[in-house]
Amino acid sequence: MKNYIISGIQQMGVGVKNLHEAWEWYRKFFGMDIPIFEEEAEAKLMLPYTGGKPRKRHAVLAMNLQSGGGFEIWQYKGRQPVEARNMIQAGDLGIFACKMKVKNISETLDQYRNKGAGIICDPVNDPMGRKTFFIKDPYNNIFQLVEASDWFLNEKKVTGGSYGAVIGVSDIEKALKVYSGILGYDKVVYDKTGKFDDFCKLPGGDDTFRRVLLKRSKPFSGAFSKLFGESVIELVSVQGRKPEKIYQDRYWGDPGFIHLCYDIKGMDQLKEHCLREGHAFTVDSKTGHDEEGFDMGEAAGHFAYIEDPDGTLIEFVETLKIPISKKLGWYLDLSKRKPEKSLPNWIIKTLRYSRVKE
Repeated sequence: MKNYIISGIQQMGVGVKNLHEAWEWYRKFFGMDIPIFEEEAEAKLMLPYTGGKPRKRHAVLAMNLQSGGGFEIWQYKGRQPVEARNMIQAGDLGIFACKMKVKNISETLDQYRNKGAGIICDPVNDPMGRKTFFIKDPYNNIFQLVEASDWFLNEKKVTGGSYGAVIGVSDIEKALKVYSGILGYDKVVYDKTGKFDDFCKLPGGDDTFRRVLLKRSKPFSGAFSKLFGESVIELVSVQGRKPEKIYQDRYWGDPGFIHLCYDIKGMDQLKEHCLREGHAFTVDSKTGHDEEGFDMGEAAGHFAYIEDPDGTLIEFVETLKIPISKKLGWYLDLSKRKPEKSLPNWIIKTLRYSRVKE
């Protein structure tokens, strides 16, 4: 029995070489203008993924209040980040692309053209016949724009936040133990094999793929579930080519999509379930640091990581405290709330008072 709660995708982790430059780009194109925390400190607990040593880093968690998950933008300090050895191709093992939710594909394309985004291709049909397109940021990260209908606010931005991920796997059935069995994406939207129009302009995208799009049959619940909204995971297995590991011979935090993070409640129960499923926590802040919680600047909570069968990192965060208004010294204590209950809309809306204005 699963007795933990997942509220949705909290953030996509993005390793960069210059945090402020990257964040400015993500504000401009993805509306990530609400900082939840910003901190320079040592990453002391990620030793399995940082060469066995604590590493200094600068990180910011930023959100788009229209809907969707945020970005944790992450930069090494005192260490030169290492780029991928070869061009990352569709189907390589790990997070290949971040899905972003949009209101209207055509309007988004027009705005991105006017702003000078790196558009990979004009809108084409996905395997279900829906229009989609991909863009590339200045750091070679690929984003897929997908129309969605669940929105928390209307701030007249064309996009919301992260809506899921395209993840390269070597064996889809084995990967389902994580993405369906643990994360709850138990409904198959499509399962198709072949060559695909929407992939053809991507690096390595003219190969043959098996693509499985998953969503949850049960909606997310919990404090921030209204803000995060629904999401999807697309598992991709390339045929006729041996995929490379995206983070082979590199550290977590090096440039690229470093993890996919979920906001959860019930870390101890989740830990037991992951262990039963054969995907034990590889990092656990409750045992590795402090039972009372782990501070991230103005926010606090517990975090843990598991790996999917190919080593892709999934993070879980049990939030205990977040800043609602730093100017007023108002922090929200989530530890005493009913875990399945969403926060009142007005509380989440007050996060806009911390908005970064250009």
